[in-house]
Amino acid sequence: MSRTLMSLVVLIVAVYLALCAALFFFQRSLIYFPQPSAVNSADSRLKLAMPDADVWVSTHERVGARALIYFGGNAEDVSRNVPEFAAAFPDYALYFLHYRGFGGSGGSPSEEAIAEDALALFDQVYASHPQIAVVGRSLGSGVAVRLASQRPVQNLILVTPYNSLEEVAVKQYPWVPVKWLLKDRYESGKYAAHLRVPALLLAASDDEVIARDSTQRLLENFPNGVATLKIVPDSGHNSISERREYWRWMGDVLNR
Repeated sequence: MSRTLMSLVVLIVAVYLALCAALFFFQRSLIYFPQPSAVNSADSRLKLAMPDADVWVSTHERVGARALIYFGGNAEDVSRNVPEFAAAFPDYALYFLHYRGFGGSGGSPSEEAIAEDALALFDQVYASHPQIAVVGRSLGSGVAVRLASQRPVQNLILVTPYNSLEEVAVKQYPWVPVKWLLKDRYESGKYAAHLRVPALLLAASDDEVIARDSTQRLLENFPNGVATLKIVPDSGHNSISERREYWRWMGDVLNR
């Protein structure tokens, strides 16, 4: 091999390793896109005082046994969804978590930090609402599945869910050794295998972000008879909640 060719190979390898290193150190900025909260009134927000950060929750309070906890996508201002959920499910108190760095919450988002916040929120809500439904959308579906494997959730609804974040990342970055670099894996399938709570999976017919086979693998990881998959027609990853089937099928579960 000539010296010129050897130098070129070394340069290519060096550039590749530099790109992998950059992805490793900045990967969370490619996963989480913090959004401010559109609603900030004191009577519609709850503060979780975690040991290392104050985490905010958008709320719609209601006295009664039923509550709904919502975990949103990686670039979602969950406060915007509260009015629609309040209108669709008036029997539920609502608690929509702003991930760390989102909506005024302190700290930086990570899988472990969000999982701890989710547990703390559930425990606080459970003290006054013993029947809790959990809804997770996109990234939040991984948060919801993990929570449901650790706490007595009444119902579980997963919107545009995936089997693992690693699968999603491999499709987006096929040239990167994702398995060795990824910190936040959101292994939903692993947690789903231990669930007994009734679960509804809502997939978009034309999801351009989450491949259908990833959702299908998640479904297959649930024990037999626990989970049901429904495909919302004429919908994409971000437009699924604009379709009437989204609200109707969710209502079939929550309004029983």
